[in-house]
Amino acid sequence: MGDAPPLLFLLLETELRLPLRIILDKKPHTESLQSNRDTVFFRDGVRRIDFVLSYVDDKDERKQERRKEFEANLEKEGLELETENKADSKDQKTYFLKIHAPWEVLTKYADVLNIKAPFKESDIQHGQDAHLDWLSCPFRLPDHIMRPKPDYFTYPFDKNKVGFFLINDKETFFPPSTRNRIVFYILARAPYYSEGRKDREKTGIKRLLSNGTYTAAFPLHDCRYWKIARNAKCESERFNLYKHWARFLCFYKEQPLNLIKKYYGEKIGIYFAWLGFYTEMLFFAAVMGVICFTYGVLSYGDNKSSEEICDAEIGGSILMCPLCDKKCPFWKLNSTCLSSWQSHLFDNEGTVFFAIFMGIWVTLFLEFWKRRQARLEYEWDLVDFEEEQQQVQIRPEFEIKCTNRRQNKITQEMEPYLPVTSKCARFCLSGATVIFWISLIVACIIGVIAYRLAVYAAFASIIKDPMRKIQLVGRFITPQLATSVTASCINFVIIMILNFFYERVAIWITDMEIPKTHLEYENRLTIKMFLFQFVNYYSSCFYVAFFKGKFVGYPGKYSYMFGNMTQLRNEECDPGGCLIELTTQLVIVMAGKQLWGNIQEALLPLMRNWWSSRKGRHSPENHYSRWEQDYVLLNFSQIGLFYEYLEMVIQFGFITLFVASFPLAPLLALFNNILEIRVDAWKFTTQFRRPVASKARNIGAWQEILNAVAILSVVTNAFIMAFTSDMIPRMVYLYAYSKDASMSGYINNSLSVYNISQIHPDNMPEDYLHDNSTFTCRYRDYRYPPGHERQYTHTMQFWHILAAKMAFIIIMEHVVFVVKFFVAWLIPDVPSDVKARIKRERYLIQEYLHKYEVERLKLQLSASFITEPQSETSLTTGEYEMVSECS
Repeated sequence: MGDAPPLLFLLLETELRLPLRIILDKKPHTESLQSNRDTVFFRDGVRRIDFVLSYVDDKDERKQERRKEFEANLEKEGLELETENKADSKDQKTYFLKIHAPWEVLTKYADVLNIKAPFKESDIQHGQDAHLDWLSCPFRLPDHIMRPKPDYFTYPFDKNKVGFFLINDKETFFPPSTRNRIVFYILARAPYYSEGRKDREKTGIKRLLSNGTYTAAFPLHDCRYWKIARNAKCESERFNLYKHWARFLCFYKEQPLNLIKKYYGEKIGIYFAWLGFYTEMLFFAAVMGVICFTYGVLSYGDNKSSEEICDAEIGGSILMCPLCDKKCPFWKLNSTCLSSWQSHLFDNEGTVFFAIFMGIWVTLFLEFWKRRQARLEYEWDLVDFEEEQQQVQIRPEFEIKCTNRRQNKITQEMEPYLPVTSKCARFCLSGATVIFWISLIVACIIGVIAYRLAVYAAFASIIKDPMRKIQLVGRFITPQLATSVTASCINFVIIMILNFFYERVAIWITDMEIPKTHLEYENRLTIKMFLFQFVNYYSSCFYVAFFKGKFVGYPGKYSYMFGNMTQLRNEECDPGGCLIELTTQLVIVMAGKQLWGNIQEALLPLMRNWWSSRKGRHSPENHYSRWEQDYVLLNFSQIGLFYEYLEMVIQFGFITLFVASFPLAPLLALFNNILEIRVDAWKFTTQFRRPVASKARNIGAWQEILNAVAILSVVTNAFIMAFTSDMIPRMVYLYAYSKDASMSGYINNSLSVYNISQIHPDNMPEDYLHDNSTFTCRYRDYRYPPGHERQYTHTMQFWHILAAKMAFIIIMEHVVFVVKFFVAWLIPDVPSDVKARIKRERYLIQEYLHKYEVERLKLQLSASFITEPQSETSLTTGEYEMVSECS
């Protein structure tokens, strides 16, 4: 080869599209790389592996034919392929097809996808407050990690204006995340039928994966996560992410968002940006919640109501009516001493201010997130991405299934579309399916409520100590607690079962609707899943907060579920009050869900991949290839982030919708999210294959869901403070009915009297022996006593309290909403400096494009006056020199 004439060298370089040094040095490169298979390059050591397909040759002729046609079509698109024989793989049966996209393919599809490319280095400095550097230093990461590449002004790539862009090296101009995105775009649309046939459904890698033709399709990680790559041309970004981000010991450090975006793509980057910002804002809510809880602890000794309940002369002398029919005895009020003290920790004056604070906090969180999101949109070149998403990111499934064509009014090109009649029919079926499943959840919840009503009496007959304590065993286990625990376990099992089936149903009906773009697909799936999860997770809390104990009736006329024939008497609140039960329910559901979620996210993948990771970590690099190491990792599905968002939004609902009952909920969420960030980072870095990079300018439909939850939280917390808490009745008594402007006598005032002799035999305890010294029992309500002309009807105090509750709801809602709207108006969605940067970049684009076109025209005019034609090479060189002058 060294003696070949120069003309032959030029011909080889032109025809094979390979640099001359690669052809001359191919053998040495091959020999050096055969000893190290832990690489992201072809055997020549130059061409980068952009994607890998794996398959097992099971002698199925149809699969072989599909692979042959598919790979032939990939080569027609310009992709370069290289196959690793099964004899070189660990299991001796898996083939690996490596795919490389050459420069011509990258430029073609970068133009098609409107991928932005740099044309000038940014001259805008990132502002930093030097006075606070010493304070933030422990939390900061090195600059090369936070900003892995310089900032540039960018413009959508145009293959006809290659000279306009800053191209120093064609091999590194498009980063690996962009390269694998382009290759996946081709794979998703490449057919696997022969040229003479037209079978539209035989298209795309997804169908080939589903029918078993290929077993996996994935881009490669750039190195092992615990070790820097040996090849200097490999960036080792995975190692940097693991070292500075995925380890739990880095929990107090900032996240390298730019590096995350560069390696995984904008969609995953925006998720971690949102999760980190949400966790930062939780810190302020958690601090305020701890202050509120501390106030409840410090005011523990000033709780006059609990003192009266625990007083043997007051609470010990009050006989309460049975809590259920037949099985429940009469009981003494002082038996609820412990639960009344516990209730005061959360049901106090500080809770009102905390509920108002959270209504304002959620507005600040959403408004400041909009500003953070706008800044990321600019820095990550996502400002104009919405139009790009709608126009060119059409799902391959939509193109395949929609056989009808019509002219686009904007582009004047023929495009697929779904007829209105078909669309309406699909939406009706989808809506009916969602309603059916939500109704199924409601039916299950009603069944759990019926269970609670039915077994309460059974527990009461087993756990009882009449007349002295309210059916206690060891002062802690009550029929209410036993019923709540068993009902919560049943409810949890039902939630898990319904989740398992509905996730598949939701994906099926969303596929059936055939959304046009990926954005539409994700938004529709998001709405369906959240509606289901909202009912599934929050229904039990809504029941305890707004229904339990509200429709009980009174001893002479109890209310029953489904009427008097069912003998299922409506459930009363715990003797300590309704709010403490809501607190208990919220803690169990929220903490249980977070614990189970962390177990699923961390332990299960760890156990599944332990053996494979161990085998890969200790295998010599020349035996265990990079593609085999990634092949044994978990696959990250296209909707993988959906479940991460869903988990956090459900948590957001817990800490906003019912936070008035448990001020420590933000603190629990804060601890969980600190762990969640590192667990998710660890999963992405060590347990998952590298996802295909995809773009997203915001968090999508989740933003509107968060806004809706924020508005609903103001209403729910106002109703909790008014109807679930005892704060309003206490305030009315203190300012309107107390004789000495104190809470003395409140307990006696809040309990009505009923004549035991008038209790229906069906409501009386089975083992009750009449005591001539006791003729009346007490119950929680405001009704006239026996002997009054309006006996057992509501007193005027009941109506005063009801009016005060309604007034409180109206005032609290209006105050919070006015503050919310004022804050939203006061804080602009886009920071002023970001607006200025966007305007400057657009100005520079126009200016540099104009200069480029003028200089290009000058070159063409100059060439037309020269009789000797210029070579294509010199013209290209001239273009590069001209752009350098423009820059």
